[in-house]
Amino acid sequence: MIKPDLTAPVPENIRSVHFVGIGGSGMSGIARLFLARGSAVSGSDRGESTNVEQLRALGATVHIGHDATHLGAVDAVVVTSALWPENPELVAAHERGIPVLHRSQALAWLVADSRLVSVAGAHGKTTSTGMIVTGLLGLGADPSFVNGGVIESLGVSSAPGRDNLFVVEADESDGSFLFYNTAVALITNVDPDHLDHYGSLENFVSAFVEFADRASEVVVISADDAGARDVRSRLSHHNVVTFGQSPQADVRVTEVSENGPLTFTIEYKGVRYPASLSVPGLHNAINAAGAFAVLAGLGWDPASVIDAVSGFGGTKRRFELHQVVGGVSVYDDYAHHPTEVAAALTAARSVVGDGRIIAVHQPHLYSRTQAFAGEFAETLETYADHTIVLDVCGAREDPIPGVTGALVSERFHDPSHVDYVPDWSRAAERTAEIARDGDFVVTLGCGDVYLIIPQLLSSLKRVRGQDA
Repeated sequence: MIKPDLTAPVPENIRSVHFVGIGGSGMSGIARLFLARGSAVSGSDRGESTNVEQLRALGATVHIGHDATHLGAVDAVVVTSALWPENPELVAAHERGIPVLHRSQALAWLVADSRLVSVAGAHGKTTSTGMIVTGLLGLGADPSFVNGGVIESLGVSSAPGRDNLFVVEADESDGSFLFYNTAVALITNVDPDHLDHYGSLENFVSAFVEFADRASEVVVISADDAGARDVRSRLSHHNVVTFGQSPQADVRVTEVSENGPLTFTIEYKGVRYPASLSVPGLHNAINAAGAFAVLAGLGWDPASVIDAVSGFGGTKRRFELHQVVGGVSVYDDYAHHPTEVAAALTAARSVVGDGRIIAVHQPHLYSRTQAFAGEFAETLETYADHTIVLDVCGAREDPIPGVTGALVSERFHDPSHVDYVPDWSRAAERTAEIARDGDFVVTLGCGDVYLIIPQLLSSLKRVRGQDA
């Protein structure tokens, strides 16, 4: 993959722009905002998708496949770190002297004059960003935003607004979150990840310290997460607000009940505010506390904030229900780190009742699978009743010899609780054979595991006698 040059000069005016990989959740969101500003937008992606269709409907020219001929006369080319250096459109841009911008630079250009809320963290940032945006809209504000996933109630991952507020999901994976001129920084957690980029845990933590200390107004940070507490201890910032279940949290979550709708209490400055959410899971109560702290930090009335955040209805690929077949519910979740997997499956456990949880896990990245295979196995065996492990989605990485999904399945203490099935058709059949009334099937991963869902549904219908 390429290493972005965040020092590359950004053109003063960007009237036309080309996105390489325009269909991705982050890239498509930025492309929508350029279209809203009146810029001519073109791009390419490896396949058709809903994002591609929507961008075309908005006026973008999108090609399928990557070819140098797709690159017209543009002011800038926008790329992500996931791009290979040999990409023909990237090569052509360099040869023609067209400025090549990392997506964070393009986003920074868009938000240059805004009061920016940046949400960072190893997990929970898409949901937290969605909660903040939902809360602001419920409070009568009209912010611009770019999220890493579609906000269910809005049907989009980004939109321009009339206010000066701009909310972004800030990507720490390649250090580009340091590029923004942030006013309010939210750090959901600092769980070790992306060490392939940072080289060491110390560098990873130091980047979060720098991100927080650069915030011009307030830092909101978890009081529960060990990595976040480490970052907090190193900050020199004058205005830090902590949140979580810890008794030391400035915004504290208490009295959590997951019997039925998720209810909890937020304690803030000596006042107790009852709250509820339509999305399940303790982690979402904690995400809501972080969003509450951000909105209160922006000056909104706390009681009004609680009501506004309660309107959050989830984001795509975050414990998203697809269909119920013969009493078996099929969900999808973006979880791709052991901590995220534990949170997703804990949420499922809180609402599954007497049913069982069958996890369909797609490991993401060879390096992450190699580093965390044991932790994935322990988490899946602890929180799921049975696990189907698929093969690794390598995404931007070349294969590492010996690293397959079997690396996870072989680390289960009880092999009767896991199947390694790299063939998706067989995996769908095996899942359908295991499932019974009341069970939840949950696909897990940030790769393309969601594409197996039609096969799962088809197999479930056949096995359970519901073939059309």
